[in-house]
Amino acid sequence: MAKVLIAGGGIAGTITAIALHETGHEPVIHEAYDRTAEGVGAFLTLAVNGLDALAPLGLKSLVKGLGFDTPRIKMYLGDGRELADFSLGGQLEDGTVSQTVLRSELYIGLRDEAVRRGIEIRYGKRLADARETGDGVLATFEDGSSAEGDLLIGADGLRSRARTIIDPKAPSPRYVPLLNTGGLAEGLRLDDEPGVMHMTFGKRLFFAHVVHPDGGVWWFANVPRKRESDLTVTTMWREDLIRQLAVDRTPAVEIVRATREIYRPWATYDFPSVPTWRTDRMVIIGDAAHATSPAAGQGAAMAIEDAVTLARCLRDVPSIPKALAVYEGLRRERVEAVVERGKRNGDDKAVGPVGRVIRDFFLTRAFKNPPAEDPNAFMWRHRIDWEAPVG
Repeated sequence: MAKVLIAGGGIAGTITAIALHETGHEPVIHEAYDRTAEGVGAFLTLAVNGLDALAPLGLKSLVKGLGFDTPRIKMYLGDGRELADFSLGGQLEDGTVSQTVLRSELYIGLRDEAVRRGIEIRYGKRLADARETGDGVLATFEDGSSAEGDLLIGADGLRSRARTIIDPKAPSPRYVPLLNTGGLAEGLRLDDEPGVMHMTFGKRLFFAHVVHPDGGVWWFANVPRKRESDLTVTTMWREDLIRQLAVDRTPAVEIVRATREIYRPWATYDFPSVPTWRTDRMVIIGDAAHATSPAAGQGAAMAIEDAVTLARCLRDVPSIPKALAVYEGLRRERVEAVVERGKRNGDDKAVGPVGRVIRDFFLTRAFKNPPAEDPNAFMWRHRIDWEAPVG
């Protein structure tokens, strides 16, 4: 049994702790913030490969109970033309489809389950530094405290401190020229079938919405921003969104008007590749190692796959350094392919007037003559056999 220090108490860190606990290790989560994440964050759609990876941990039903089925996507152009109607990532053998869930509710559900299983969570512990001690690791935190363990896992996100401790020359995230925003509209009744994601490549913005089974409308928008420095958001944010959405034939304007609180926009980043993931006693996972554009629809699923794969390696490989090496070998090629696919999927969202005409032409042609094999299928068809020993 290893004592494992986990830096980061979000989705990646919490699922990693649960997976390690299931394999007999002693994980301790060190969360940077001094409070929990109730009410924080937008929503996400969790793909079936992530849901399948949760099953052996007894978490799939928990997550399904928090979200709602999102089995299909309908794609449109800004002029109202429907491009396609297709499955959102297929389904599992038991009929499970993608689930859309509030990020904060997912976090709360996972955190409560971790605590129920006896996993310790320490708040206000922002990682400051760490060093290997031969047969272990010593981590220090910004509040002056420290902790010792056999292994440190950095699940501390895009701006990971663990990443720069492992490799001071680690690259910075790559800016993707899009802002993200969204919200939950109330008191609005659309004729859409609940759970069907409607996505529109608009003249100025990419807009998506889905009707919750209770009738509410969940939505997000991608706003092009060419320069990373040009991220200023004014008090006219709502009006600016409405102005840009009004040029399209969609219900976007009425959805935005019916939204009490619009999420404060955040920039999009990804990592084409992080050269160094690990030392003998430290490793990074999730967004710390391979943040992907939301256009991949795989951010949470990749973190779950990481957690389950790392736990299997630490269960089956006799030494921690070898286990971390095997883990990287199992994950790196896949996650970098997902990041690249997310970048491609997102490129069509940030185009100018001329680029939009070209984009719409090629999108129309592509959906009329789709390839025999869905280029995104490799992402959601991936399965992890929890019971199989790691060789």
